[in-house]
Amino acid sequence: MFWLAGIVVLAAGGGFAIYNGLVTLRNMVRNAWADVDVQLKRRAELIPNLVTCVKGYASHEESVLTAVAEARTLALSQSGATASKADAEQNLGQAVFKVQMLAEAYPELKAGENFQRLQNELTEVESTIASARQYYNACVRDYNTKREAFPNSFFSGGFKEEMYFELEDSAQAQVPIVGSG
Repeated sequence: MFWLAGIVVLAAGGGFAIYNGLVTLRNMVRNAWADVDVQLKRRAELIPNLVTCVKGYASHEESVLTAVAEARTLALSQSGATASKADAEQNLGQAVFKVQMLAEAYPELKAGENFQRLQNELTEVESTIASARQYYNACVRDYNTKREAFPNSFFSGGFKEEMYFELEDSAQAQVPIVGSG
């Protein structure tokens, strides 16, 4: 009789441990996404300054500047680690890269102190975004693996699968390198 009670206690304890482990990993995923989101917003906050800086030198490049503003608006309107958020961020990254490339056509812009400072900040932010995204995806991998593994799958009914934050174009995963000076 005591052995039956012991088995019940062990099973309940195992169930609690599995459940608490899933809660811990789910919270790590949420925290990691918050870190990614903070960096994405930081990049979005730098973009108006970059556009303003470039406008003085390349006002006839209005279509490029408009595209980056529209991409920024769309990216800010998306939330969560969804495919639409990843697409919007990818488009924003491409638009920012095009604005940065304008500096190649305007040496005086490229040499400007404000532009150089913004370039450095954007490069730093892009690197931080890549690191935060990598950590987020590692947390998602660990969470989804634990959620799906036996015997955890019996206790994971209330835990939904988390989505990776991936870019379609692998070249977008690279930090943009823009020549200096």
